[in-house]
Amino acid sequence: MKITLLVVGKTTNTALEAMISDYQKRLTHYVPFELRVLPELKNAKSLSFEQQKQAEGEMILKSIGPSSQVILLDEHGKEYRSVEFASWMEKQMSSGRDLVFVVGGPYGFSQEVYGRANGLISLSQMTFSHQMVRLVFVEQIYRAMTILRGEPYHHE
Repeated sequence: MKITLLVVGKTTNTALEAMISDYQKRLTHYVPFELRVLPELKNAKSLSFEQQKQAEGEMILKSIGPSSQVILLDEHGKEYRSVEFASWMEKQMSSGRDLVFVVGGPYGFSQEVYGRANGLISLSQMTFSHQMVRLVFVEQIYRAMTILRGEPYHHE
């Protein structure tokens, strides 16, 4: 079982990139983890929002294995406390299926991507930049792993 965080566009903020990289390294002690970056669309400014979602959606769908469990990070998804998320992760990991979390582009996901999804998770009712979401979510996956192992990273 492998966990993948699939994102559209590279992280351009070097401070965020360093922190994301730190949590990626920490995660490899617990579970196979990959942050896979899909390229930004070329000539995106000449495309409508809907055309951008469609083009990004095609890239996303091509990057997901047929048997993977796909979870979209979406503002309309279910919110979890960290301990609840850890419990949810444990159930997902016990299935043995690869788990792919997807952060879409700035205009969300195409209907085809929503159709492929097995679930939606929201990090907050607040809006975060797509680059910040990467850091927050990688940290939450790491936090979930430490909770499941009973390690002293998370405090309640």
